[in-house]
Amino acid sequence: MIKVIQAKKILTMNPRNPVVTHMSMLNGKILQVGSLEKIAPSEKYELDDSFKDLIIMPGLVEGHSHLFEGALWSKLYCGYFDRQKPDGSINQGIKNIDQLVKNLKNEEEKIKDPASALSGWGLDPIYFEDKNLDRGILDKVSEKRPVGILHASGHKLNMNSLGLKLAGFLRTGINHEGLPLGKDGIPTGEIRGAETIAMVTRHVGLGKDWLAGDAEGLRNFGKICLRAGVTTAADLANLQEDESVKMMSRVTSEPDFPARIVSLRYMQGISPKEVIKRVLALREKSTENLRLGAIKVVADGSIQGFTARLNWPGYYNGAPNGLWYTAPEHIQEVYELALENNILVHTHTNGDEATELALDCLEKALTKHPRNDHRFTLQHCQLASSSQFRRMNKLGMCANLFANHHYFWGDEHYSLTVGPERAERMNACRTALDNNVPLAIHSDAPVTPLGPMFTAWCAMNRLTFSGRTLGDYEKINKLEALYAITLGAAFTLKLDGEIGSLETGKKADCCILEDDPLDIDTETFKDQKIKGVIKGGSTFLVKDEKN
Repeated sequence: MIKVIQAKKILTMNPRNPVVTHMSMLNGKILQVGSLEKIAPSEKYELDDSFKDLIIMPGLVEGHSHLFEGALWSKLYCGYFDRQKPDGSINQGIKNIDQLVKNLKNEEEKIKDPASALSGWGLDPIYFEDKNLDRGILDKVSEKRPVGILHASGHKLNMNSLGLKLAGFLRTGINHEGLPLGKDGIPTGEIRGAETIAMVTRHVGLGKDWLAGDAEGLRNFGKICLRAGVTTAADLANLQEDESVKMMSRVTSEPDFPARIVSLRYMQGISPKEVIKRVLALREKSTENLRLGAIKVVADGSIQGFTARLNWPGYYNGAPNGLWYTAPEHIQEVYELALENNILVHTHTNGDEATELALDCLEKALTKHPRNDHRFTLQHCQLASSSQFRRMNKLGMCANLFANHHYFWGDEHYSLTVGPERAERMNACRTALDNNVPLAIHSDAPVTPLGPMFTAWCAMNRLTFSGRTLGDYEKINKLEALYAITLGAAFTLKLDGEIGSLETGKKADCCILEDDPLDIDTETFKDQKIKGVIKGGSTFLVKDEKN
């Protein structure tokens, strides 16, 4: 039967029909939007007025997140900032190394199995007075079990001596850029870069395929999406092993799972030719709620972790330049093969040198395999210059900028990593739009909390944690920010024909709000009350599980 929902106001993100009060649905899709007088079906229908005092807008689209955000909550949170858990409760942040060691010791005492590792996540030593966290500090937690803590950026991991020993790295004679050495010639316990981290995760309780998470973690991720009003989330670094794909397909098909997942195959430990073959096969396994068949390439690391690749003059504090996570020649090859096979590629670039490499590679690839609507997207793309945005426009690229970064690390970028001028231009949303580059903005959860309304607030205000406005010129307005977390993000995923706005033929995917976001002050935009979502015509309401 046709169902018609009534709301106080429905914001469609369709400029031809921007504000309405009713929407009719059938089989999970939208029939009509408008007034009841205009869209009431001639045949029998069900009228649902349970939203008559609420606001409905398109389901929010998180264009860059990671499913392991949900699985990590089974580990100890070690981040600096307070963080909301999937059940809505708040986990307090850790402010110094002494508190970190204390929390880890308390957690270690709870582990009954002597063979089990102690795992943590969210670590951010850049905020500690003593920023050096070597294996000796984690040895204070335990010398009898391996201890490993993933950094907030996901680009570093710290482990204790036993963890290093199990991985075969507690020795001299190692010469590897991902394993910095101490004065004794033995690795410090800091593991840098995705390839190196992949060699040690199983020794510290994260598992071989930790990027995919597990079934319960995926369900937790769904709860996080629901609280954020997200009905479609991109999973931007998944190895997509057969068992993981089966698990994701099974869990996302559960009737109470509230989000659609777009998972990209991470090009790690696989050649360009092999990844093309793999994603073509995976594309055939896509379902309504799990979309497969695209590629994620990581060019460099993180700016705050000093592993990103920066153009001259490099890091403001004189740190050496970062790492190439993927060999430039492999990026070139996968771009050419992806264009030839009509496969979407998203590329992580943080530093402007990495962005320049991606632009050069795509320009060369397009001369061999011209394609008008490839929508290759640069993810993060934090230090891109105006000239690089102009090149993106000419090459038909999209940009998904890390707007949340201003709040969490803006002060450190200003004073430590890149200095005032480049910090002011980071995540240049205004410049992207002025140069007609299709724009999305994102959280990169679990690097920062998943929440598109908060991300929109960051892009509009560009405030750091200390309250500094970082790059007033690069602010965007409310409608532009809302577009970036709906149709803008959908466009980068090649899903704008299905989601991102409320109009005939699209998925009946909605975000349910207590107040009209267009009436909320820019300064308080992040504090909106999200009541739930509608996904494919089914309603999912936020429940308080804290008690």
